[in-house]
Amino acid sequence: MARRMNAKVDDELFRHLADAPNGAGIDELLRVLDSKISRRSLQRRLSELVNVGRLITQGGGRSTRYLLPQAISEARVEEHYVRLSPSGADVRQLVRRPQTERTPVGYKREFLDEYIPNESNYLKPETIAYLTRIGATADSDRPAGTYARHILNRLLVDLSWASSRLEGNTYSLLDTQRLIEFGEAAQGKDAAETQMILNHKAAVEFMVDLKDELAFNRQIILNFHAILSDNLLADANASGRLRRIGVGIGNSVYHPLELPQLIEECFQQVIDTAAAIRNPFEQALFAMVHLPYLQPFEDVNKRVSRLAANIPLIRQNLSPLSFIDVPERAYVEGLMGAYELNRVDLLRDVFVWAYERSSQRYVAVRQSLGEPDKFRFKFRTELTEVVGEIVRGGLPPTLEEVTKAVGERVPTEHLDDFVRMTIKDLENLHEGNFARFRLRPSEYHAWRDHLRSA
Repeated sequence: MARRMNAKVDDELFRHLADAPNGAGIDELLRVLDSKISRRSLQRRLSELVNVGRLITQGGGRSTRYLLPQAISEARVEEHYVRLSPSGADVRQLVRRPQTERTPVGYKREFLDEYIPNESNYLKPETIAYLTRIGATADSDRPAGTYARHILNRLLVDLSWASSRLEGNTYSLLDTQRLIEFGEAAQGKDAAETQMILNHKAAVEFMVDLKDELAFNRQIILNFHAILSDNLLADANASGRLRRIGVGIGNSVYHPLELPQLIEECFQQVIDTAAAIRNPFEQALFAMVHLPYLQPFEDVNKRVSRLAANIPLIRQNLSPLSFIDVPERAYVEGLMGAYELNRVDLLRDVFVWAYERSSQRYVAVRQSLGEPDKFRFKFRTELTEVVGEIVRGGLPPTLEEVTKAVGERVPTEHLDDFVRMTIKDLENLHEGNFARFRLRPSEYHAWRDHLRSA
């Protein structure tokens, strides 16, 4: 009789705790059991269930709560989630329903068709204003990609690690840094994980090196895929090509397009629509939504979308989006909202939260590197030319010679400051820095020897 009672009590306990991710205290459990067991007997039974690992406790004394092992794990994950809007929380609740309660859906072309560039919007004007403020940099008026090149070493590590981590890669941030900076693969890691990190590094370098040619177009997106998928696909010929086979989405009721002709049409429409969006943040979020939704490639679609989201940010010298610290569960559930419901609310919350984290990180990084001298940057070409003329001509770094070499290269109102800067650079020229001025070793040594002998 006692065993039958225990079984009945256990069933009710587990049913209740399965719906209580934060667990329950003994008073709550007594109410649920409705006097089927005494307090002392329940305490004893709970203790037995804890001892055999079927329950876990949290807290102590009167505040002790009992949880299912899986529930406590999920509760801890839940602590690390993004800040949610009410609509984002609603999407999260909907995509967390059991798969059997979610209606199977296919690709809906109207989700893409209904988006009109610069009329439709996923981001509210006040959100765009906020992101613009926190993402602004001192390089806004400089050539495309200037800011990204200033923080490139940090960006290579951050984006390669964070984007790979969202794919389940187990490299640590430190392991990633060692691999990227010193070529040292982490011990005990699968070769595919190492390849994934290195592919990200190559893709980020490709993106930053494009400078003014960086744009949202077909060739660049295809090449992102080719680099990111290099040596990772079963069919090597699928790298950089749109898929011609069906694909599935794990743990989702969404079924992407399968007809190659439609994939081609929709891919071009996604590219054209994104390219027409003027606001960089709206363009970035559009890429994060519609590239994964279409699934244009056999694999590596999400990775491509994360790189593509950075195109407008890097091009306009805004703080990049590294996805550092983004909770994987929040990101995946945001995508599920787009896949299954055609709602971007949760993914938008992830995007805004992630951009806050990234921009804060790169403000700190930029401060640690120091801001470049704006005057020097403005006249960097003229400085290189004048230093080169002085050195190659075997001339002394005097006020007279430097002023003569400057000629009409610099406006009169900036002449004195420019001459002083040039003389200082010539006086500080040595064998470890002459390459900054595009000088050859023979040219530098000939000039130095001539000055010493004069």
